[in-house]
Amino acid sequence: MSTGDDVSTLLAALWRERRPSGPPVAHTFRSTYANRWVRFHSLPGSKRYPECEDEYAIALHRYNTVLDELFADTEVFLVTMDWCWSDTPTGPAHHPEPRRTLHPGGVHWWTESDEDDADPEFPEFHTHTRLYADRRPWQHGCVDGLLRAVADDTLAEVFVTDTGLQRIHHPYDGGADVILTTPAERDRLRAKHTGWLSSQPSGL
Repeated sequence: MSTGDDVSTLLAALWRERRPSGPPVAHTFRSTYANRWVRFHSLPGSKRYPECEDEYAIALHRYNTVLDELFADTEVFLVTMDWCWSDTPTGPAHHPEPRRTLHPGGVHWWTESDEDDADPEFPEFHTHTRLYADRRPWQHGCVDGLLRAVADDTLAEVFVTDTGLQRIHHPYDGGADVILTTPAERDRLRAKHTGWLSSQPSGL
């Protein structure tokens, strides 16, 4: 893995250069990159949450199958998030676990502050979203602990991207949003996993 300072400096600069359309906040990707986006559901029948080990195995298989197709034999950035509502971007994190335990090597590289959410009673307080990353070789199953937490909705705004920021995989509780390089590449990936798609015309 690269050092923390290397990851922080490199990733922030890369994002500003190669993803200028929006901040690195994972839930926004499907609208920012709508023409290259596809969503896969984690469980049969679009069931949202696994309730037994067999269902966790299905969800992890689907997550890892697409992750392998995107990132096999490459290095990736793994990104996680915490947030605070504070008068300073460095305020104490709300619900710091399980992110801190599951991503101990993550270094802070970005803060996205919402200046439009002020409470009239606390005008100096805002929501500050803080992103952490490490760089690692992609290996099948190497983020399974994080993926289980995502599936349980105890961890949010996780994403994995190659070191050129060309492709992004954002797992969420119920599935994954994937951003490809072109609409044609998106269509090819979608066609490989039609059984994992939403039945809704919107793709959600």
